Amino acid sequence: MNDTVIRIEHITKVYTMGKNQVHALRGVDLTVARGEMIAIMGASGSGKSTLMNIIGGLDYPTDGSYYLDGIQVEKLGKNKLADIRNQKIGFVFQGFNLLARTTALENVELPLLYDRSGKKRDVKKMASDALAKVGLGDRLDHQPNELSGGQQQRVAIARALVTEPAILLADEPTGNLDSRTSIEVMALFQELNDQGMTVLLVTHETDIALYARRLVELRDGLIIRDEPVIDRRLASTDLQQFEEAEAVNV
Repeated sequence: MNDTVIRIEHITKVYTMGKNQVHALRGVDLTVARGEMIAIMGASGSGKSTLMNIIGGLDYPTDGSYYLDGIQVEKLGKNKLADIRNQKIGFVFQGFNLLARTTALENVELPLLYDRSGKKRDVKKMASDALAKVGLGDRLDHQPNELSGGQQQRVAIARALVTEPAILLADEPTGNLDSRTSIEVMALFQELNDQGMTVLLVTHETDIALYARRLVELRDGLIIRDEPVIDRRLASTDLQQFEEAEAVNV
């Protein structure tokens, strides 16, 4: 199996706004090996959201090539792109994007219901297994309003994992969470990564980025930094310290 899951070659993205052209990406090269955990950072307007939209198959580049798990994505039509998005990419969003008045199990089943690959699957079992993997095996019948913010994000992560994607793409996944819950979610991402899952995380928070193994920073549509995280934080250790501090203050 090829160890490269993402290969981006001189990707540019130009938006035309009236008579003006906005160069969101200016020739980005990026290679992601299977099993990496990467934090993508950058200020507003740096190009990080555009890059993530292209990686996620939500937008096409103006020029350049993008290969996902060996498939040249920018050459695909909309239907094929939707299929690749469903089969190869698991999305986790800041706002959870769960359906209200729908159980955790039914929310996690959704990507499988849109799968047009023709594979015969036990949808309920796959969804319940994914929820068990994120520690919610006892919350299958709970609706979002019956779950905490952290539990809702775990349901969203289970939904992203259920199709067994090549990459997990998380866009500000801790943006709506308090400090402790953010650490819990990052502990789950690190655990999944330790099991071999490739994780790409967009964040503006430096402390969250330090949970990744590699940091990629963009500015003005270019990658200005691409380096390993030297003093990587372990969420399990931080969580233990958080709990010890809470115990002292009780």
